[in-house]
Amino acid sequence: MTNPTGGALVLAATPIGSHRDASQSLRDLLASADLIAAEDTRRFATLMRRIGVEASGRVVSYFEGNEATRTGELVAAVEAGQQVALVTDAGMPSVSDPGFRAVTACIEHGLRVTAVPGPSAALTALAVSGLPTDRFCFEGFLPRKEGQRRSRLDSLATEERTMVFFEAPHRLQEFLASAAAALGGDRAAVVCRELTKPYEEVVRGNLAELGLWAAEGVRGEVTVVVAGAPEVVTSADDALGLVAARVAEGEKLSAAVRSVAEATGTNRKELYEAALAARPPKPGKDTK
Repeated sequence: MTNPTGGALVLAATPIGSHRDASQSLRDLLASADLIAAEDTRRFATLMRRIGVEASGRVVSYFEGNEATRTGELVAAVEAGQQVALVTDAGMPSVSDPGFRAVTACIEHGLRVTAVPGPSAALTALAVSGLPTDRFCFEGFLPRKEGQRRSRLDSLATEERTMVFFEAPHRLQEFLASAAAALGGDRAAVVCRELTKPYEEVVRGNLAELGLWAAEGVRGEVTVVVAGAPEVVTSADDALGLVAARVAEGEKLSAAVRSVAEATGTNRKELYEAALAARPPKPGKDTK
């Protein structure tokens, strides 16, 4: 549905490094928008000064702490026919940054949502990593608590696509240690620090090596790119053995078959039938 009033929420990507990367489209939007919602109004003012643009509209803060209360104000402005620009400190709003709540709220109200594209730390890191780019997944920031972080990484152990993560510099060593434990210390990875900035650094190695490097301390914005798991070809007998082992540990047959089939790429129906046939019959009970 198109908003009949002509208003729109515009997600505006800002430079992740040099202000010279600001596009003319971004400059025009920031100069003309009726309302600008900025993650950090002070950093936004610095950006505006550097790119030589003066905002004609009102500037308000829009960050994690006030998203819930301020989103309604942004929606009302779009409904009133205003052009609302949403900017975060660097990169594309709503990608591990404020913005998703405003986007979904505008969509629910049948309002227009568009974007001024621009730099993205995730795609820039992926492009320079040297790891496969034909298939990838963006995982953003993982949970801070070790147990939850490790659980998420464990679930990615068989992910074959290249993975892109964001991490705070002071937690990078812990992240790399958890990743090495879950994915294997020899898994290839790349740490990209301060991308497109004067002190840009791209460090390549495996997770174990990068963990040792990070122990010396890291500063700045960090993006980590990790190679996907190598494709594993599992024979029917091996898959059947994995199912048997899970059942022996108390897991239900159907659940064991589902997990093994997903992990190995084995045909689920065929694996289930083979597992049933391999089970010794129990007198007086349904072998299923």
